[in-house]
Amino acid sequence: MPRPSLNALSDAVGILPSYIDVRGRVCHAEDSTREAILASLGLDVSTEEATERSLQREHERRHCVLSPTRVGLSGEIRSLTIDGEALAAEGLVGGEWHAVVELESGERVGSSGRLPQEVTGNISLPLGGVLPLGYHDVSLRLAGRAGASQRERQRLIVVPRACPDPATRLRGSRGVGILANLYTVRSDRSWGHGDLTDLGELVDWAGDLGVAFVGTNPLHAVTNRPGGIGPYSPVSRLFRNVLYIDVRKVPELDWTPTVREVVGSPAFRAELRQLRASDFIEHERVLAAKTAVLRQLHREFSSRHRDAETRRGRDYRRYVESQGQALDDFATFCALQDELAEDDWRRWPPAYHDADGTAVRSFRRRHVEPVDFHRYLQFEADRQLGRVAARAKRLLPIGLYQDLALGSAPGGCDTWANRERFVHDVSLGAPRDPFAPQGQNWGLPPLDPRRLKEDGYEEWIRLVRAALAHTGALRLDHVMGLFRQYWIPSGFPATDGAYVRFPAADLLGILALESSRAGAIVIGEDLGTVPAEVPGELRRWGILSTRVLYFERDPERGFRPASSYPENAMVAVDTHDLVPLAGFCRGRDIVLRHESGLSTGTDALATRERERSQLVERLVTDGALTSAISNPTEDEICAAAHRFLCKTPSRLVGISLDDLAAETEPVNLPGASPQSYPSWSRRMGLSLRAMRQSPSVRSRLGDLAARPETPA
Repeated sequence: MPRPSLNALSDAVGILPSYIDVRGRVCHAEDSTREAILASLGLDVSTEEATERSLQREHERRHCVLSPTRVGLSGEIRSLTIDGEALAAEGLVGGEWHAVVELESGERVGSSGRLPQEVTGNISLPLGGVLPLGYHDVSLRLAGRAGASQRERQRLIVVPRACPDPATRLRGSRGVGILANLYTVRSDRSWGHGDLTDLGELVDWAGDLGVAFVGTNPLHAVTNRPGGIGPYSPVSRLFRNVLYIDVRKVPELDWTPTVREVVGSPAFRAELRQLRASDFIEHERVLAAKTAVLRQLHREFSSRHRDAETRRGRDYRRYVESQGQALDDFATFCALQDELAEDDWRRWPPAYHDADGTAVRSFRRRHVEPVDFHRYLQFEADRQLGRVAARAKRLLPIGLYQDLALGSAPGGCDTWANRERFVHDVSLGAPRDPFAPQGQNWGLPPLDPRRLKEDGYEEWIRLVRAALAHTGALRLDHVMGLFRQYWIPSGFPATDGAYVRFPAADLLGILALESSRAGAIVIGEDLGTVPAEVPGELRRWGILSTRVLYFERDPERGFRPASSYPENAMVAVDTHDLVPLAGFCRGRDIVLRHESGLSTGTDALATRERERSQLVERLVTDGALTSAISNPTEDEICAAAHRFLCKTPSRLVGISLDDLAAETEPVNLPGASPQSYPSWSRRMGLSLRAMRQSPSVRSRLGDLAARPETPA
């Protein structure tokens, strides 16, 4: 039965009627999918009449005299745009108007005039000049001919035309860097989980090699307990995983001899030996060991510094003030997790579901020290990361390259502290493609695009600022999410989702503003089902695309030549969702997917052998591998692959630390259950020190190995 109101309402909120998949086929959104998505947005679509009423309310919501938020390019914002239809409906035509713009600097700019007697469409009210870059607040007073008067407000965001240009940052040269999954890094002094001191040592090595950057996985906060270890499903994208803190570098350790005695005790040393020796990260055990010591260090900090006029005390208070309510919410959330022995807020007593409710405020007052403990952890993590970033800035042209995950865990702090900004009955994912024939459901609740604009994009601004802190380059996971997101209603298979539009121009403009202020390059991960307009828009905004060697091929002609890669891109052999190169050559990912019940193909290994041969052929053809080698080793293929990437015209080249170490196991096997594969837990076989001293590792670097290095 035709549902014209359903179609109109779906279009009004941005649900796309169809999309083109990676094979070029048109896929249509089912009515049941659209109905479920609309219901998740609080819209009644139970009948055509109810849908018509919802459509009318949505129309009224969108048509206001002055839009709550406007994002515009620098040099083009000279006037206010007001909705003439809404103006006439409220009887405000023909009266006087007066506008005051409070600039981000605090300066105020005013203008005034008289509205026209007859209004059709939008009208512009001149502001008397060009506004500078930044976040400005507009107050508009309107007096109508019928005696009515009202005041309208708008957040006016003026943005640059593009993010910082990598060519300028790199002085026209290519930037080569090392990409690491920091949690997997092994060292003789860490506690079984890579930490920020390990990152600093990796930066030193990168400096010796003469490369441009060191990249990491997202450092976002996770629970570090079962079900909460994946860096791309964090409890908060605003704060960091405390396991990256190097406890031995916390200043309070020098003042607490009792803690040093505990750390040096036979039992504790035995625990650390086991954690260091394990081939897998024992997240919960590492967390227990670190927090046991950090709680004592927090007590020492509280007595010596928290309220004292010491440098560390002042630094702490400055950090807390800079983070504002978001830090208080996060620290309270973590303290509640500890108190209730439950990580998912949806399973807490209902009184604690409201982050600003009476019960939560009472809890915060009664648990001052437990809450402050989690503030302290974030302060120390930020301090240690800042020190590493400062060193990276001195040693490397770009510095640190960090990663912003697409979303937050449904039971985490972000969704608890900002419930009204999220849509809770749908999940983000991806439609079917050759990599995931059944589609993908990532279990992440999306932000409501309508609320984003109504709230002045406050959530997006906070996320981008947090991600850009201490970084010279930022990667956005699944950058297509700024244009559209694949929403899967609860209870539906991943194949039955639909795409929802997002305000890409506004989001990209704010990203350009914040990245320009931070001086950071931006890279977008645009793999998978990519809308036709995305590549051009990324180029226009100065955002680098992503190219992965494994995917740059076609069934008939094999791997594409280096010359075919775009200049406006970062290239790499693989990603965190793919097997390292040595494992690719052996078909290790195929075996693991079969063992995990994710594939049943019988000829996949034979196909992989052909792919390996095609890769070798391409490396030889492009002069990255000598034709005199009839059957190259994995090390020779690895070195040649890195030479090949450096032959592309692409601005950035990422070399995986896993490939340098000849790892064969992926860090993540998408779709596999924790019982069938330990995603996010595999550690590297070699320590950083061993890697720096290894001739094999140096050979896998390709031409970079010829650069001088200071002895380890």
